[in-house]
Amino acid sequence: MNIDLLDDNPYLLLTPGPLSTSKRVKAAMLKDWCTWDRDYNDLVQEIRSRLVAMATTQTELYSSVLMQGSGTFCVESVIGSTLGPGDKLLVMVNGAYGSRIAQMASVLGIDTVVLDSGEVALPDLRRLEATLQADAAITNVAIVHCETTTGILNPIEEAGRIAKQYGKVFIVDAMSSFSGIPLDVADIGIDFLISSANKCIQGVPGFGFIIARKDRLQECEGRARSLSLDLYDQWRHMEANGGKWRYTSPTHIVRAFYEALRELQEEGGPKARYARYARNQSTLVAGMRTLGFRTLLGDELQSPIITSFYFPDDPSFQFEDFYQRLKARGFVIYPGKISHADTFRIGNIGEVREEDIRRLIAAIGSCYTPSID
Repeated sequence: MNIDLLDDNPYLLLTPGPLSTSKRVKAAMLKDWCTWDRDYNDLVQEIRSRLVAMATTQTELYSSVLMQGSGTFCVESVIGSTLGPGDKLLVMVNGAYGSRIAQMASVLGIDTVVLDSGEVALPDLRRLEATLQADAAITNVAIVHCETTTGILNPIEEAGRIAKQYGKVFIVDAMSSFSGIPLDVADIGIDFLISSANKCIQGVPGFGFIIARKDRLQECEGRARSLSLDLYDQWRHMEANGGKWRYTSPTHIVRAFYEALRELQEEGGPKARYARYARNQSTLVAGMRTLGFRTLLGDELQSPIITSFYFPDDPSFQFEDFYQRLKARGFVIYPGKISHADTFRIGNIGEVREEDIRRLIAAIGSCYTPSID
């Protein structure tokens, strides 16, 4: 492995997380912290408050819970803690991360209905409403906001309206979108929103968080199917002990996350970050189309988070070779994830600016230029 550990950024991560972070966020991890220390736990409490304030103007209705592990751990903590015996989950699926929620429910023995729309279409909201009308046993509805399998942005506002119309608990996996796409959880009717430190807030991997209605959190007591992923008990412990986690917390990562939150505020909050990501994405797509690459999704379905591109119609194109050539030029991209077509993905989030995207386009042009029909 030929990576100079003294080089701050040997390459730019153009992925949906982990992503490239600022020197300021990295530097925050240079100090050691004690999990019992009051200064550290006060920091945790400030993070929790900032997350709620970022998520809604109706802050009195919501609280936040931090959870060790990747974002998937947090999703599983919600699925495993919010559905009691006899409850039933409906999952709207149009990609790998919706499918993962359904897989979690299956492993946990939760009765589940899956509404699968395929990988390149929006969820069918008429089918959602018809299913809720027909099956009164359904208690919870789950959906992914930005499905990074493709980059599609799902209509959580409309789905939330339907879920609330039928009195259902509404769960949103906003892993790759929270703070990068403005929203208000109370206005949408979200009961549980899940995200991660290493996405649009631009921290580093190691924990995630759940922003939830306090009354819904109270209902989770005694429901968890896991000790470590007991959402209610983690929340109750943080509430009762001034920010103390039940088990050892990732202290350095928490401190870096606090710095990332400060950076986000200084940038202008989620609206300003969304505008930057959107500029990155539009610059990327325009440049890639100039080079002859085609996007998987139509522009009307596309999020500003990550974009999928078809392999060029050229038998000589090899993704691994393309990937390594770009990496040597300072850029790391993502392989594709959908099942029916050969694609690769390029993320627009993290400490990435328009000038970085322009440099990427130039690098891609020097690596490979497909013929334009």
